[in-house]
Amino acid sequence: MPFPMKETAQMRDVGEPESRPPNLKVFVSRRLPEAVERRAERYELIMNKEDVVLSPMELAEAALNCDYIVTSAMQPIPRSVFERLKGTLKAIGTLSVGYNHIDLEAARECGVAVFYSPGVLSEACADLAVMLMLNAARRAHEADALMRSGKWTGFAPTQLLGISLTGRRAGILGMGRIGQAVARRLAAFGMKLHYHNRRALSPDESIGATYHPTAEALLEVSDVLFLLAPGSAELVKFLDRRRISLLPADSVIVNISRGETIDDDALIEALQSNRIFAAGLDVFTDEPNFDPRYKALHNVFLTPHIASATVDTRNAMGFLVLDGFLAFEQGRKADNQLC
Repeated sequence: MPFPMKETAQMRDVGEPESRPPNLKVFVSRRLPEAVERRAERYELIMNKEDVVLSPMELAEAALNCDYIVTSAMQPIPRSVFERLKGTLKAIGTLSVGYNHIDLEAARECGVAVFYSPGVLSEACADLAVMLMLNAARRAHEADALMRSGKWTGFAPTQLLGISLTGRRAGILGMGRIGQAVARRLAAFGMKLHYHNRRALSPDESIGATYHPTAEALLEVSDVLFLLAPGSAELVKFLDRRRISLLPADSVIVNISRGETIDDDALIEALQSNRIFAAGLDVFTDEPNFDPRYKALHNVFLTPHIASATVDTRNAMGFLVLDGFLAFEQGRKADNQLC
């Protein structure tokens, strides 16, 4: 069932926390936006003062005797954490639409409710996906470096020739809320829309895009390929040498889903050989320790996992998690409760 857009920071009063529930402690694994932390003051907050990703052991020790954990996409919460905190931990809320970093089976077995934040970050993520496409197609990294180097000698007819987007085919792998938001934006560029999904969508949902029953069929018509599918074991290193070979010549790749979706060796080889024209990447395997070879490539535009990084969006994500906690305390099941 589609999840409705919740209130953003402009739509609600976030100045005061709600009345404090008795004796509820919350471990906050990363710093949250100011408005979210202010609202969360209804709880006794235990903060990760270092504001870094913790090992599972460190997380379990820090959250000892806490009722809730508030976390985010890059913080792993495996079975060992649930077993260590069994009997005291009641709920986890993650500021993310993905939840493959949390062992849901272990959460269910240990009686821990898990909340996530879907439906409020689609527009911000779609904006960044389009930004990555534009910067990759128009060689923005090279242009910016040239201007900063002091070596620009003026206009030249063949200088930094990029790729036009009008009339080109956009392939969207994963036509969920974010994929649909991306498709709406690409339609305004005059691009031809194609997608692969677990199921074909209705005409309204698909924004007029052509459905392909296999990912391979989608790749063959993707002048610009958008990787937007949720993280899963089946998609680890999905974009390998074989699948890259299916893409049209001079294609562009955009990834805002999971870094593990791309086989770095295969993509770097394709960028080095110009088999792929360019890439725009916001997510990476083993963040923040991404493959250093990307830094030397002129035809890749890199951003540090910021697809949802707007004040309005991060506030809405945090409020949604806190709304889930409140519903849990009141004996209700919120729409964003996973288990």
